[in-house]
Amino acid sequence: MALVSGKKVDGRSANSQRRRISEKRGRWAEWLAAGLLICKGYQILSRRVKTPFGEIDLIAHRGHRVAFVEVKYRKDFASDTQPITRRQSERIAKAADYWLWRQKNFRDHRMGLDCVLISPAGLPRHIPDALQPTT
Repeated sequence: MALVSGKKVDGRSANSQRRRISEKRGRWAEWLAAGLLICKGYQILSRRVKTPFGEIDLIAHRGHRVAFVEVKYRKDFASDTQPITRRQSERIAKAADYWLWRQKNFRDHRMGLDCVLISPAGLPRHIPDALQPTT
């Protein structure tokens, strides 16, 4: 059955369908980002970590560094001037602090706030320390 904008079709709304598609795309992007990080020598510690400050997409570890990674999927990053806002960066930094100080094994590690950009138009890009909030 065809979707009608905002109306229920087959018991589901068009908005609900779009959210589910976005959710699937987001999960796929996170798996792709995790694969990229593994290829770069990182060990994935956790996915979709919920904290009182928000969700962290990926937490990865390499050497003496723990990376808190925001995964962003866009059809085209060339037209997106800033995929992560300052507010998002601050939220992720607070969530990372919250997680890090509850993990005895990682308290002395360096914290990185990274971003992985996923687009069907190109290869995934890992940008270390891309999310450092400005004060």
